[in-house]
This record gives sequence, C-alpha cells and structure tokens, in this order.
Amino acid sequence: MAEIKIPLSVPDSKKSEYKKNYNQATANTGNLLLIAGDQKVEHLNDDFFGRGIAPEDASPEHLFKIAAGVRGGVLATHLGLISQYASSYPHIPYLVKINGKTNLGQNAEKDSSECWWKTEDVLNFKKQSGLNIVGIGYTVYLGGKFEAQMLSRIAREINVAHQNGLIAVLWVYPRGKNIKEEDIHTIAGGAGVAACLDADFAKVKYPYGSKNAKLTAEKFKEVVLAAGRTKIICVGGQKRNLKEMIKTTKEQMKIAGTHGLAIGRNLHQRPLAEAIKLGNNLSEVIHGPKPKKRSSFLGLF
Repeated sequence: MAEIKIPLSVPDSKKSEYKKNYNQATANTGNLLLIAGDQKVEHLNDDFFGRGIAPEDASPEHLFKIAAGVRGGVLATHLGLISQYASSYPHIPYLVKINGKTNLGQNAEKDSSECWWKTEDVLNFKKQSGLNIVGIGYTVYLGGKFEAQMLSRIAREINVAHQNGLIAVLWVYPRGKNIKEEDIHTIAGGAGVAACLDADFAKVKYPYGSKNAKLTAEKFKEVVLAAGRTKIICVGGQKRNLKEMIKTTKEQMKIAGTHGLAIGRNLHQRPLAEAIKLGNNLSEVIHGPKPKKRSSFLGLF
C-alpha cells in the first residue's frame, strides 16, 4: 500500500475517510487510472457516435460497463449519469465532475466556472445513495477570460472536499490566444497552479507524436516537479493502438515520474471486450500486476 501524504486541509476527524477514498481511487498504489466520461458534455455526441466508433458507445451505459470490468479504474462523469446508472454498478469508484461546457459556439465566450453541483451536493448524494464516491473533479482553463472565477470557485470546492475526506482532481488546460497548449513549460505552469489549489491529482495535456518519445518524457519531468505533491496524470489523447498506449504510459511514469493516465475516447470508442482488455492492460502498467490468489491448500500444511 502506497504512503499517503494527507494535506493539512483534511481535519483529523476525516483523515481515515480521506485515506479510504484515496486508496479506493488508486487501487492502494498511489497511481490513478481515470476513465473519463465527462466527454458526454464536453464533446457532445461527436465522440460517441459515428464512423470508427463502436456501436455500443452510443449508449451512456457503455461507460459503466467498461469501468465495471477494468481493475482499479475510476469513472469520472457528471452526477446525473451516476444517478441514472450507478444503481446497476454500485461497486465502481466514482469521481463526480462538478463543472462542464459543450463544444458548441465560441469557447472563449463561455463561462464554465460555475459549478453544476457544489461539493455539499456531492456529499449529500454520497450519503443518500451509499455509492463509492471518492472525490470531485473540475476543469480549469488558464489564460482565459474567466480564469479568476474558475480559480476562486475551485479553491473553495477543494477545501470543502478535503474538509469532508474527499479527494480532488483538476483538469488543468492552459488555453487562449497565442497559448501553446502542448508546450511542456506552459503545462508545467498549470501543474504548479494545481498544487497551489491543493489538488490531489492534476490531469494535463501531453505532447504525443514526437519523434523522440523518450526525450519528450525526460523533458516532461518539469511538469512533475512543478506540481510537487500534487500528482500528475496525462490525458490519453487521440485514439491510438494498444502497443503505443502501453509504451507511452510506461515512459510517462518511469521517465517523467507521472502517476497514471486519464483515458476517454481511446477506451470507450472500442467494443466492450476490447475496451476492457485495453483498460486492464493499462491497469497492469499503472497499478502493477493483478495480485495472485493464495491457494486454499496452504492452510492444510
């Protein structure tokens, strides 16, 4: 079991709850495999229906079926979907995404800082439903028109989450005019902001497709160092093959020092059996090999 450095924003009375949620989120390893279902809002149906996308992805339940079959996977999605489907999948660890926006219209004109639900709403829902809700998630766009509002709102929500033993995961995307979203130095700046906000994990962009993948992973150490004790997980990016995904995830973790992966379309756009296989292969990289069951005959000798 991984050592947990509990933030001082978690009161003594909630430390055991925080540890429980942290361990459930990371399969007791300190590393996070986040199954991103918030794209139902962020990308509307573009990622879920069309050419090259498995037919079963048209239904939201596909996300839950995948998460139920992937060892150590945490399903991150909005509370409404969890409310509708989680009664059929009560054992999945859930991360409730509390803000969002669609991809219609001009992104620069949108204020997605306002929370759809407050952390208090998530806590009430957790108590009422009895579900395995481990934390909250929120997307921060740095460099945009509504940056100040976003930082102010999520600072409060993270504090409330920690005060009640939940973990907090930030999606941190520098975005705006003349901002290079996949520039490692810029990403590192965003990772530092996540640390200042007291996030437990930060989901960030990664410059995939570079000619020298190992050198990219080496340079990406700047991001991990900037985040300090806030652990970095990388986005999965565009749809790639299994071999490439395993290779890059290993490089990110072993060379750069990241602590997992957030995977959305790379997972749910595949047929169920293929998606579960990919998810469990990634889980083996992120969480280590599946523990072997002890033989029942050992007690006889």
